[in-house]
Amino acid sequence: MSFLYPLGAAVLQAASATLDKVTLSIKGVTYKTYTGVSFPLIFLFTLIIFLIIKPTFALQSFNFKIIFLIIISTVFIIGTNLLYYRALKHDLLSEMQTFSLLSNIPLILLTIIFLKERNPLLILLAFICVIALVWSHYERRHFKISKNTLPYFIWIILIAPFGGIMSKIILQTIDPISLQLIRDGIIALIFMVLFFKNIKRVPRKAYFPLLLTNILTSIAWILYFLSYQKSGIIYTVLIFSIQPLLVYITSIFLLKEKTNFRKITAFVIILICIGVAQLL
Repeated sequence: MSFLYPLGAAVLQAASATLDKVTLSIKGVTYKTYTGVSFPLIFLFTLIIFLIIKPTFALQSFNFKIIFLIIISTVFIIGTNLLYYRALKHDLLSEMQTFSLLSNIPLILLTIIFLKERNPLLILLAFICVIALVWSHYERRHFKISKNTLPYFIWIILIAPFGGIMSKIILQTIDPISLQLIRDGIIALIFMVLFFKNIKRVPRKAYFPLLLTNILTSIAWILYFLSYQKSGIIYTVLIFSIQPLLVYITSIFLLKEKTNFRKITAFVIILICIGVAQLL
């Protein structure tokens, strides 16, 4: 039943991603407003989960190496979120979700090199998924990407994958809920200081979607890192690849974004790969 962790994370994060786009479409909500409000909420919801589940929290586990990795990986998460929500404000939801998964290419390579996760079947299926995603965005001999999204794309290809490796190493010592609580607390404090003026100008219309999307994403990331811990990065990446399929469906029916044959084909390929991984 290990597939339920990444699958549950994919479903919840897909719903959250759709709500993110809706929230950022509200007049007066910028990416600074969104991140300034969201991470304090995520910290609050993660704290509630922590107090309910009461995972093991041993202070002696926090040696210099773990503390250093938590700090650096948190910096990476801050960069990823700022660039993502800045781009999402101007780009299509389906585009942003698909680009996010492109970071799986270097992440898989780094996992094979540093963590020695070398199940040939999972590696092959995971690479088929990400290659299908690249193909779905290749048009007229060039890779189509908007100007506002380019900084995010460069970041997730060159920088963000190292954060995934760090997370896996940290999770060998610390449970996912405790790790998320620490990270979310640090990020919430930083964003509250940076975007305090923006937080005060949140439109009332944005209150409910902000609460709901951050409840969903809080649970989703805990499930995602539980899968990291129990099943490894490559398996998690493979199952979680279904998320853009779910987001793409909602972006078409709820946000009225245009359909695209290549993207639909890529998502079908991903679904087949996930099915094969589970059957074999």
